Amino acid sequence: MKSKIINEIPMNLVEVKEELKKVQKRDQELNFRAQKTVDYLNPVVKLSLTQANELKTELEKLKIIRLKEVHIQKLIDVLPASEEDVNVILQGYTLNLKKDDTKKIAQAIKEVVSGSKK
Repeated sequence: MKSKIINEIPMNLVEVKEELKKVQKRDQELNFRAQKTVDYLNPVVKLSLTQANELKTELEKLKIIRLKEVHIQKLIDVLPASEEDVNVILQGYTLNLKKDDTKKIAQAIKEVVSGSKK
């Protein structure tokens, strides 16, 4: 039986880690590639699933028209600390944001990561 891709959605590293936990719970043991992925994710992932979801919600609330799902997921993965870092992360995409928008993004990330949401 050949697998068929129904749809593709971008995921952040936190979501990938959670999905692999579900697979491990279901199958008792991960295959080689999945285990290597978990070994990579453990030291890299800095947020809990709740924090990642909260950050995603906050970034979506900013209503920045050009900011798509894939951009939001990348920002959650990397957690830029400043406006300049936001620009560096997003320069790999054909995306130009206003300085005010990058400031809002950096502020939202800072608030969620530090736990001091207004």
